[in-house]
Amino acid sequence: MNALHRDDPPGPAALTAGELIMLGRQLTRIGTEAMRGQGGPQAPTTGQGMVAADVFAHPATSVGEIADRTGLRQGYVSETVARLRGRGVVETSTDPADGRRTLVRLAPGHPAAVARAAAAGVTQALARALGDPDPGTLAQITATLTALARRLRPADPGPVPRALTRSPDGPDRRGPGAGEKENP
Repeated sequence: MNALHRDDPPGPAALTAGELIMLGRQLTRIGTEAMRGQGGPQAPTTGQGMVAADVFAHPATSVGEIADRTGLRQGYVSETVARLRGRGVVETSTDPADGRRTLVRLAPGHPAAVARAAAAGVTQALARALGDPDPGTLAQITATLTALARRLRPADPGPVPRALTRSPDGPDRRGPGAGEKENP
C-alpha cells in the first residue's frame, strides 16, 4: 500500500504526530524527486539544508555563529561547510578583521539554481507517489497541499528558530551529529 494512501476515514483525530512526521518525510521525497527531474541541485541532507539556510539568511557568517544559531555542534558545521564548499554551494574566506576566523557565504550562482529547481511543478512526482490517481483526485490533493503549504509557510527564510530545537523536557535536540564527540 502506498504511504500516502490510507483506508481510514478522514476525521479530526485521524492524523497522529507520528503520521504527520512520516507525511512530511514522504512529501520531502516527492519534492526532491520533482527538483531532480528539473535538473536541480543534489538534495542536501537535513543538516546541510540547515547550514545552507542559515548562510542564506546570514551572509558572511562564521562557523561558530552558524553553530550557535542552528544548535548544531561546531565540528559538524565545519564538516558540513567543507562538503557544501566541495559541491559549489558555499564559498569561504578569511575574515579580514580576524585572520583566525573563516567566513562562509553562498556561492554566487547557487541561489538562482536552487530557486529554479524549487519552482519545479510537483504534479507528475505526486501522481507517481499516489499511484497515478484519476485527474480529479490528483487536482483535489494538489489543491489541499497547496493550501496547507501557504498556511504553514514560514515568514522568513533561514533556520528553524532555536526554541524549536529544544525538547519541552529540557535537553537540546541538536540535530545531526549531536551525539558525536567533538574533535579536539
